[in-house]
Amino acid sequence: MTGHFTIGYDAKRIVSNGTGLGSYGRTLVNDIATQSRNLQLILYAPDKGHDELRSQVVDHDNVVFRYPTTGIPYTPKALWRSKGIIKDLMHDGVQLFHGLSGELPLGIHKSGIKSVVTIHDLIFLRHPEFYHWLDTKLYTWKFRQTIREADHVIAISECTKRDIIELGQVDERKISLIYQSYSPKYSDQISDTQKETVRQSYNLPKRFILNVGSIEERKNILLAVKALPYLPDDLSLVIVGRHTTYTDKVLEYARKHNQSHRIHVLHGVPNDSLPILYAMAETFVYPSRYEGFGIPIIEAIRCGLPVVACTGSCLEEAGGPDSLYVDPDDEQGMANAIQQTLLRADGREQRILRSQEYIRRFEGTDVTGQVIDLYKQLLFL
Repeated sequence: MTGHFTIGYDAKRIVSNGTGLGSYGRTLVNDIATQSRNLQLILYAPDKGHDELRSQVVDHDNVVFRYPTTGIPYTPKALWRSKGIIKDLMHDGVQLFHGLSGELPLGIHKSGIKSVVTIHDLIFLRHPEFYHWLDTKLYTWKFRQTIREADHVIAISECTKRDIIELGQVDERKISLIYQSYSPKYSDQISDTQKETVRQSYNLPKRFILNVGSIEERKNILLAVKALPYLPDDLSLVIVGRHTTYTDKVLEYARKHNQSHRIHVLHGVPNDSLPILYAMAETFVYPSRYEGFGIPIIEAIRCGLPVVACTGSCLEEAGGPDSLYVDPDDEQGMANAIQQTLLRADGREQRILRSQEYIRRFEGTDVTGQVIDLYKQLLFL
């Protein structure tokens, strides 16, 4: 891309979400800022969010944050993000705006600013039973408004692309499949000292399988708990995520079935500790019933872990042919799959190496190049 262009980003999740949408935004912005120094990147956030997350954005001279400056005084931040932001975009000379978390400002198509939006999933349409009915209505309205506004849509998986076409009635030519990349902090080069420090910090057992993500009904971690009685007695389950009512349900089930001593739930784990936890585990379990992609699977593989996940959505797309997949209600199948991936299991190391080769397609350089090419197409239309 020749010349200098100004790209705006919806940075709400970048400064507020430690994983998921936040990780996607930070990784993509960092890669673009590093690879295309002729692009000026302006990150628009309704507030400064968390210092730890904001500091993970590269400190380059072509990256700046912007916060609400225009509109009526005391305007709610949500209103600025959904509409008032357009005045700031025009004032800053933004030529293209990228909605990183499935939303665009109302009226951006009338402003002359090109727009692209990343859609991560349509679970609220595919499985509304996991949402409050009011949330489903709100998310559906936002989705339909956004795809009308957008000049182009990025789907982060083939599964999500199919859902956008089917449930959103969107022309396939308006959609690009561009996978989510993983952060370079995820590596299989973790020292024994780092592992021991984290083990002592959280009082972790010697042997455990790991799950990382939000703890909710859809994520189905209860399946892994139900599989524990079929697995070696010295093997525990470590769950990393914010405490929820579903956490209570999981812990109550474990108590009733005499498995509480094998469950360790960790809250507020710093991002820098996640790669170490991955490296300490024997297997990564991700029994979710439905996902838009499943980036934790890729992070786990990058850290040298075999993966056991569930069928029914896009997880095979993320984990590749050498991860193992079971029905989301099959506790015996989950136990059997985990058994096949534990230390000293036949073929374990070969399975990991083939999976690490598979996820090279999600490396930042390839993904970022596709996004920049899309920007170029939109700017020169």
